[in-house]
Amino acid sequence: MPRMIFVNLPVADVERAAGFYAALGAERDARFSQPGTAAAMVFSDAIVVMLLSHAHFAHFAPRPIADARTATEVLICLSEESRAAVDARVAQAVDAGGRADLRAPQAMGEMMYSRNLEDLDGHVIELMWMDAAAVTQDQPGA
Repeated sequence: MPRMIFVNLPVADVERAAGFYAALGAERDARFSQPGTAAAMVFSDAIVVMLLSHAHFAHFAPRPIADARTATEVLICLSEESRAAVDARVAQAVDAGGRADLRAPQAMGEMMYSRNLEDLDGHVIELMWMDAAAVTQDQPGA
């Protein structure tokens, strides 16, 4: 089995959150989803975001659930294939109820571009495009 990452997020409304993450490009995996309690949202073969109701999340968390609207608990960054794809995905997220550009978009010349957004529960998501070849070119010894 390849190494995978499962990002577990507490959400107020699992079904609304699942709709939001679908707008970001994830597909729901019914095998690991329970209506109203958990939704497994698959971004790739290696990345799954688990949206868990607060009650269900509390079964796994050793500490109280942070209020993502008042404190930064985690920064999630998802890559996109181009600058235009970043902008399109942000627009889809806004249409699904998210809030875009908590800080101004960031550009590092022709190497990197990123924007951020807030999901329905206040979790911050970075969307970024990077030309890895251009970044590597500028590194010593590349």
